[in-house]
Amino acid sequence: MMDIRIRTFIISAMLFVLFSIILMVRRKSLELRYALIWLILSTVVLLLSIFPSLMERIAYMLRIASPMNMLFFFGFCFSLLIIFSLTVALSRMSIRIKDLAQEIALLQHDSIRRNDESED
Repeated sequence: MMDIRIRTFIISAMLFVLFSIILMVRRKSLELRYALIWLILSTVVLLLSIFPSLMERIAYMLRIASPMNMLFFFGFCFSLLIIFSLTVALSRMSIRIKDLAQEIALLQHDSIRRNDESED
């Protein structure tokens, strides 16, 4: 069972994180699609902090020896999910930047060619 001080700290921290994420989305400094996974994670951690027996039940149902092992495993899986989603976003941005750079180069080339033709 978790100590009440630790539970209180985690609950306070998760409420602060939830509030911060919502504020960042409202200010448009964080896109909703990226904020969604953080909102879900914060809510899950908040629920597990409020109801610690829930974590023990889930660990028991999954046949995991310790609730802390389950927490670390889920944390590891979550980290992999974040890394994968950021890699996909980075790949899309890289392709988009390459396409835009090529488009700008073609426009500049056409502009230079027109200037040369108008001088003749």
